[in-house]
Amino acid sequence: MSTVKCIGILTSGGDAPGMNAAIRAVTRSAIYNGMSVKGIYRGYKGLITDEIEDFKTQNVSNIIQRGGTILKTARCAEFKTPEGRKQAYGAWHRCFGRHRW
Repeated sequence: MSTVKCIGILTSGGDAPGMNAAIRAVTRSAIYNGMSVKGIYRGYKGLITDEIEDFKTQNVSNIIQRGGTILKTARCAEFKTPEGRKQAYGAWHRCFGRHRW
C-alpha cells in the first residue's frame, strides 16, 4: 500500500462561496498529516503553463474572509485537446514526479 506524500490543489470553473475555506482546510490538514502541498494557479490553464507553487500554512493565512479563490480560475480550451493534456502532464510530472502520489 502506498502513502500519499504530496497533493495538488486546483480550482476550476466558476467561483463559489467557501472555496478559500476549502483550500485552507485541505492545505492545513495535509501539512498536519506530513504531506507537502502544491497550489496550482488558474485552474487547468495553470497546469499547462506550469503555474505551480509550494504551499505552506502562510499561503492560506487570512484567506477565509476573501471572496473568490486565491488560486484563481480560468477556462481552458487547450486542456480539451490531446496536446494540452500532454503539456499539463509534463508540468505535473516535473513538479510531482519526485513524490509518491
